[in-house]
Amino acid sequence: MEIDAYIFKQHAERRKLLTAIHETILRYDKTVKAVVAPMMGKDMINYQAPGTFKYGLSSLKNYMSLHVLPIYGSTALHEKYKKLLPMASFQKGCINFENEKQLPLTIVKELIRDCSVIDLAAMKKEWVKSRVKKGKTK
Repeated sequence: MEIDAYIFKQHAERRKLLTAIHETILRYDKTVKAVVAPMMGKDMINYQAPGTFKYGLSSLKNYMSLHVLPIYGSTALHEKYKKLLPMASFQKGCINFENEKQLPLTIVKELIRDCSVIDLAAMKKEWVKSRVKKGKTK
């Protein structure tokens, strides 16, 4: 499925916001390529950085979700955006929201700019090295 088709099949009132978030991700993080693919049993827009998943954008029955893997790996980023987005619902690596009031585009732009400089493949490599040093290979 093409990204435009994915967005078009969502609720009409969500299309403008989903499109704006999608365009923001592509504009401010040049490391990613977008495709529609299944994740957690649902189709969503997946944004792949070299060697890894970086973001996901989905529209579910009661809310939309922006998966942001860099905030999963950075307590500082997670806390910063949890404070900046008090009306959104935060999980470990995703932000659930119902509308632009809960996830303002100005904050999305800042979030993606902050995350765009994070090399998740390098972060994973360092994590694996630290696990090996501790004797934990799995």
